[in-house]
Order: sequence, then C-alpha cells, then structure tokens
Amino acid sequence: MTEIDPKTQTELEAAVYRRLVAHLQARTDVQNIDMMNLAGFCRNCLSNWMKDAADAEGLGLTKDEARERVYGMPFPEWKAKYQTEANPEQQAAFAKAAAEPH
Repeated sequence: MTEIDPKTQTELEAAVYRRLVAHLQARTDVQNIDMMNLAGFCRNCLSNWMKDAADAEGLGLTKDEARERVYGMPFPEWKAKYQTEANPEQQAAFAKAAAEPH
C-alpha cells in the first residue's frame, strides 16, 4: 500500500467529501429516502455529521447552516424544488430498515 502522510490523507479525504457533496447537489433526482433505504445515510446525515464535527471543534455551525453546505441552498428551498412524496414502497422499506438493529 502506498504510504500517505496524515496531512495528505486529510486533504484527499476532504477532496473526496467535496466531490460527494457536489455529486449529490447535482443529482437532485435522487431522493433522501432512497439513499437511506439503499445506503443507510442521506444528505441530512452528512449535514448532521458536519455539525457534529463542528461542535467537536467548538464552532457555532447551526443545523441549518450545515444543511445549506450539503444541499447547496437552504434546505426549505431544496425541499420545495426537489423533494417528492415518498411512495408506499419507499415508506415500507424505510420502516423495515429502521426497525432492524444496527
């Protein structure tokens, strides 16, 4: 395995995160419930993880600010433009996954 120093590792991880967020911002057709059902995380999870990391550093990032960084716009605006109503199959899959132990 190629040896990578910790600073470069952090820079690579940050670049990957930025690419993931840009990809999710471009793929507005992908609903959060589908991401949750398939991968166990969604855009909201990413924004919550960002807020957790900011809290650990003593930064005053709010939940809304973290969401705006992940969504690329205020969450209510994204929701109004792109979020669709979950269908019964999506809701059932979500409920099943939520009931399973992690």
